[in-house]
Amino acid sequence: MHGAVLDFWFDFASTYSYLAVMRIGPLAEEIGIRVRFRPFLLGPIFEAQGWTTSPFNLYPAKGRHMWRDLERQCAILNLPFRRPNPFPQNSLLAARVALVGLDEPWGKDFCLAVFRSEFGEGRSIESSAAMSDVLAGLSLDAAQVLQAAQSDAIKTQLRAQTAEAQRLGLFGAPSFTTGDGELFWGSDRLERRCAGKSK
Repeated sequence: MHGAVLDFWFDFASTYSYLAVMRIGPLAEEIGIRVRFRPFLLGPIFEAQGWTTSPFNLYPAKGRHMWRDLERQCAILNLPFRRPNPFPQNSLLAARVALVGLDEPWGKDFCLAVFRSEFGEGRSIESSAAMSDVLAGLSLDAAQVLQAAQSDAIKTQLRAQTAEAQRLGLFGAPSFTTGDGELFWGSDRLERRCAGKSK
């Protein structure tokens, strides 16, 4: 291992975060860097820019291109794809559960499973029932995890993590920050970003 750390910032509602999360683990392992999963909420960041929803909804032409591009990229990467409805999904509960899991060995598997459910199968991720299904698929005690996800400590942690994302200048997801303060945005060229951090 080279000891380099890459912070991976994502919102579960983000389409291109799906492409990134499904690739980043094997890339990091091959190159020898450690990736820290950093779930956060795009909503407050969009609100600070005067947006009431995803820019892919605010600008229909951009949205149409994004959905077609996502179909193409999933086909290239051999990833399943089904467009979730509504879009964007409310990712608050999923982010809270992820913070519980990322202190445990199952955290990253949970994140991948949520993205697969949402963008691979087109399922909702908004409800406790949806999260229970994902957790049960990982052989976890869903009731216990969901209770932990509603704790004041987890709520505070998610607010702090979102505030940190804003402080770092994040404006979308996925985003990546390095130990020396570099910020990268988007799923494209992920392979080159990981390679650069191995040096």
